[in-house]
Amino acid sequence: MRSANLLNDFAFKYVFGEDCKEANDALKSLLTVFLERKVNHVVVKNSEMVKDYTKMKSPRLDLLVEFDDKTTVDLEMQLRQTKDNLLNRFNYYLARLHGSQDMEGKSYSQLKETIVMIFFNVNIFENDNICNTFRYKCDGDLPFVKEEKEDRMKLMTIEMPKVDLNKPLEDMNEQEKMIYYFLNCHKGLDDSKVKVMIESDEVIQMLEKRVETISDDRWKKIIEDFQKLHENEERIELQLELEEAQRQMKEARKEKEEAHKEKEEARKAILEADKKVEQMVRKMHESGMSLEQISAYCSLNVDEIELLIKS
Repeated sequence: MRSANLLNDFAFKYVFGEDCKEANDALKSLLTVFLERKVNHVVVKNSEMVKDYTKMKSPRLDLLVEFDDKTTVDLEMQLRQTKDNLLNRFNYYLARLHGSQDMEGKSYSQLKETIVMIFFNVNIFENDNICNTFRYKCDGDLPFVKEEKEDRMKLMTIEMPKVDLNKPLEDMNEQEKMIYYFLNCHKGLDDSKVKVMIESDEVIQMLEKRVETISDDRWKKIIEDFQKLHENEERIELQLELEEAQRQMKEARKEKEEAHKEKEEARKAILEADKKVEQMVRKMHESGMSLEQISAYCSLNVDEIELLIKS
């Protein structure tokens, strides 16, 4: 069992984002498989690696990739197991990425496509799709634009736990194979499917060469330290989520108390109104009006008026 693990986003960025031909080829293969389009040329805009990672605060190791046609992809390995706010976060990333284009003096028809692609190690949606692509649509699936190519903003989610790890290798598609490798590459040749893929699949062979570069003890220490940073960040985020939940609980209790107070005030108002009606009915009866005449002036029938008078 080796230390390399592509579920660690530091290792993920190193394998696919280092400024070298091997990493770039691996990245093109990954994008070709999951975007299902031929990728001939990409540039990682944030290829610099972390030098003094121990001093980093809230590290975010995404890959910002630009195609030769200026399409931009924000690629990230998301390990957090909590689901709270994740989709809001990535929707924000997409909007920020799309809005970062310099459009001064340009027509909006020149806006380039932006994609946020996230590999999740947790199930997010209640469907069987491993990959889901989200675009702007109206209720009833009415598209915002007439043609898909005109839709310049996409959010793509890849839920790795949905892959059936027991499925025979020959029945897996390219996406399933790559995800299987991500999940099990740390086992190396000890995993029979990984072993077969390394021996027969050119794309996996390319990834394996990159993974091998981070499989010694030095990288093990770096990856473990970086994982601790993320665990600390996750604890902080969970604490913030707990505080937010407690705030919402206090607000809910306050609203409940206010609703109870309003209900009690309404009950008192009804009792007071009933009392006034009773008093008026008695006065009208004492003044000599018949039950039928009193009924004509209020919403009570004769029997109800008679009960009030006798009570």
